Amino acid sequence: LCCCEYVDRRGQRSHLAACCCDCQELDEGCDRWLACKSLPPGALESIADTIADRLRVPWFSGAVKINVSLVPPLVLLPVLLHVAALHFLLGLLVLTSLPVVVLWYYYLTHRRKERTLFFLSLGLFSLGYMYYVFLQEVVPRGHVQHSQVVALTCGLILMLAALSRAKKDPGYLPIPTGNEKPSHQGWPNRNVRGSSSGLHGAASSRAVNGEAKGYSRMEPEGVKKDWCTKCQLVRPARAGHCRLCGRCVRRLDHHCVWINSCVGEQNHQAFILALSFFMLTSVYGITLTLHTVCRGRTPFVALFYCPGAYSDYSSALSFTCVWYCAIVTAGMGYILLIQLLNISYNVTEREARLALRDNTGRRLLGGLVIDTGQYNRGFLCNWGHFLSLGSSPLQRSAEDIV
Repeated sequence: LCCCEYVDRRGQRSHLAACCCDCQELDEGCDRWLACKSLPPGALESIADTIADRLRVPWFSGAVKINVSLVPPLVLLPVLLHVAALHFLLGLLVLTSLPVVVLWYYYLTHRRKERTLFFLSLGLFSLGYMYYVFLQEVVPRGHVQHSQVVALTCGLILMLAALSRAKKDPGYLPIPTGNEKPSHQGWPNRNVRGSSSGLHGAASSRAVNGEAKGYSRMEPEGVKKDWCTKCQLVRPARAGHCRLCGRCVRRLDHHCVWINSCVGEQNHQAFILALSFFMLTSVYGITLTLHTVCRGRTPFVALFYCPGAYSDYSSALSFTCVWYCAIVTAGMGYILLIQLLNISYNVTEREARLALRDNTGRRLLGGLVIDTGQYNRGFLCNWGHFLSLGSSPLQRSAEDIV
């Protein structure tokens, strides 16, 4: 293939120059629209799939497909922030509607159990664009020292390094192939349980937090393990199957849309570290910007009362970006708080949701944490267990092996 050729979803050889040619679905849709007829079921999905398949860029070994979910954040975020900087009311409208749209898209993809790069693209591009605005609009004012810029840059680099580690293997269980697949048909059918997280409860055919249907807990020779009908393997306690990734993960906590990956035994520590570095870096950047734009006021007061923020466009853009960062930081801070509380009680988010479903856990701290009582061994022991995640099996506690 030359740099502009590719093999389409039908397996046929095509060229970028023919991206607007021979689209039967689009032609039929236009004909029906001109004739005032309704589109057949699935026509819009077929047109969208065709457009997504032809959205490519030239590359050495053939045109590379661009993920459509990557494009909206790269285009809409700068446009919306610049529009919000034009007037206070526009800023209020944009900063109110933007979280609503993001939450709507999250629930849409979560309900369909779809993987998307939209949130990862939004997060990474937001970091890059906020850093660009800080260097372009805030630093030239002369109120920020070079050491402060270096500290902010180091925090950003450390956060990206932790995020890169969190994107790696979360602890996938190896899928047996061929004659290596174990069979559970010979196991005794006694003590069948439906919980796949080590919790006691009745069998359920519903999917909870990405948990696939059709799992049974069986106890051959007194050993408590789960049989996954999707991956065809026996998994240890606290492991779970993610329907979005299609894999079983050791000590599955949840599937995080912001990193487009599961959070499990191998990357949970890096996930917490990335969130912590993000919180520190974001709060530090917000403080530096508010000290520059709103002189003589504390950051908290300046966030809500800054009379000169819209005196010029540069200050307005910086102030708008501060509020955008504050909204994102508040959301990430809530996620970090829930994670820290769950670690303190040695419960995963998946186990908490299963406990709520089976009514086997108790709410603590106003419902912020669900204590299942299954693995809770005290604050210090729970944190010691978390810090030892990903170590060799001999160093892991017996409760994660049995």
